[in-house]
Amino acid sequence: MSGPLEFDTIIVGAGSAGCLLANRLSAQRGQRILLVEAGGEDDWFWIKIPVGYLFTIANPRTDWCFKTQPEPGLAGRSVHYARGRGLGGSSSINAMIYMRGQSYDFDQWAQLTGDERWRWNGENGQTLSIYKALENYFGGANDWHGETGEIRVETPRVKWKILDAWQQAAAQQGIPSIDEFNRGNNEGCAYFHVNQRRGRRWSMADAFLHPVRHRENLSVFTNTQTLQVLFEENRERRPSDQSAWANATLRARGVRLLKDGQIIEARARKEVILSAGAIGSPHILQASGIGDPKHLAEFYVPVRQGLPGVGQNLQDHLQIRTIFKIKNARTVNSLYANPLSRIGMALQYGLLRRGPMTMPPSTLGAFTKSDPSQPSANLEWHVQPLSLPKFGEPLHEFDAITPSVCNLRPSSRGQVLLQHSDPLQAPSIRCNYLSTPDDLDIAVKGIEATRAIMKADALAAYAPEELLPGPAKVSQQDLEQAARELGTTIFHPVGTCAMGRVNNKGESENPFTVLDTSFRLRGVAGLRVVDASAMPTITSGNTNAPVMLMAERAARDILASR
Repeated sequence: MSGPLEFDTIIVGAGSAGCLLANRLSAQRGQRILLVEAGGEDDWFWIKIPVGYLFTIANPRTDWCFKTQPEPGLAGRSVHYARGRGLGGSSSINAMIYMRGQSYDFDQWAQLTGDERWRWNGENGQTLSIYKALENYFGGANDWHGETGEIRVETPRVKWKILDAWQQAAAQQGIPSIDEFNRGNNEGCAYFHVNQRRGRRWSMADAFLHPVRHRENLSVFTNTQTLQVLFEENRERRPSDQSAWANATLRARGVRLLKDGQIIEARARKEVILSAGAIGSPHILQASGIGDPKHLAEFYVPVRQGLPGVGQNLQDHLQIRTIFKIKNARTVNSLYANPLSRIGMALQYGLLRRGPMTMPPSTLGAFTKSDPSQPSANLEWHVQPLSLPKFGEPLHEFDAITPSVCNLRPSSRGQVLLQHSDPLQAPSIRCNYLSTPDDLDIAVKGIEATRAIMKADALAAYAPEELLPGPAKVSQQDLEQAARELGTTIFHPVGTCAMGRVNNKGESENPFTVLDTSFRLRGVAGLRVVDASAMPTITSGNTNAPVMLMAERAARDILASR
């Protein structure tokens, strides 16, 4: 590596947001862009095959393999916390479900940030229009979707008789069958749309990075871990319209990297953008001296900018896995158990790109309100035509389904914090699941609603038999304990560097606000955080599509300022 490492913009993390930002910012030919990824290339064949998540999650080749701290709300259990490692980030190992969130989610963002552009639509709202611009939708352009964007959206390439019956049962319990989600109000039941192209995973590296990787002004470092952000005195005070950077005394001048066993530095003439995710970005900030001064002092990390909100406000969706044994319909369990049908599934995929090997972890979804007072649907089901005792264990030998229900707006909050001054050591992740009475109550209502659907007439022909949590558990106390024992993450961490209202002096009434609505970090010029950590509140469903919304917004703001 000869010559000084100097770029205009350095992007840390080649996950979903980082790939889009590299695409958009390198379109300006006069700008030199560096994209840094701790993991490797995304050329392993299991990444592209949809069911490959069975081999990529919990594999250190493609997953950071984080573990949470023991969770009191999960009966003292520690859970595996998958985060993508490699080009594409979590979009290379996730469920591929394309879920925008609901209009209510973005109304909340507008209120919390003071930025009306976050609203779904209307006079100032840009959310729907940006989603449409990003999409390459299988059905073509219409009022809800676009067809000229990079993110391919398709329908599932396999359906199941038992899931069709579950959809009918949900309708009998007041959850109507609908054409699709993603129109602003998700109440109803439908098959999920997925980020696939002709039966193969379509990651955000496929969508945004690989088509432009040939650009001479774009450099991509893989297997390169970011240790710290580097700073210098901010001699250039920015004008008041820079919000979070107004009156900043520090400026991000680059990053310290571990590459090929050597520590090197890369300088950024304009900006450093952290897109390392809701776990990685706050960890890098804290290792660099940005965070709660009391916490940093515990690890003798010199404080460069006191921001107590860094690493706080962690939100995630907790799914309660119920399992029902069934009759008279095949599921993945029996198909996989039979060597001949297993060969048939492989041939079907290899020849036609169809069948169970194209299946995301969950195929059918449903949304409803836990009670009528909710402003929008706050319960979601992911219904799987399979079952297993625990993640990582073999499928059951009998046919069964797993309707997992989750609270879309949890009030529990966790944190991501240093547990060592060495930036190569994993951070401490504490989600605090089910730590509020509301979250426990909604978890119980979710289990009860699942049972009601399973007892509906539409499923009677399949004789469903409850295995988990088990029919003997009926009291509030029993079901609360069941939620603690069965609950597990759906891998949707957000919020650990939250956006908020920031005035033209760089000040916020909320001391836990980390970013302004253009993702600029308070008090440090030239430093942004663009990834799921920026969400002030979690969206209704899978979080990859909202991350792309934020990345596109950030790219537009950055380009407009240059």
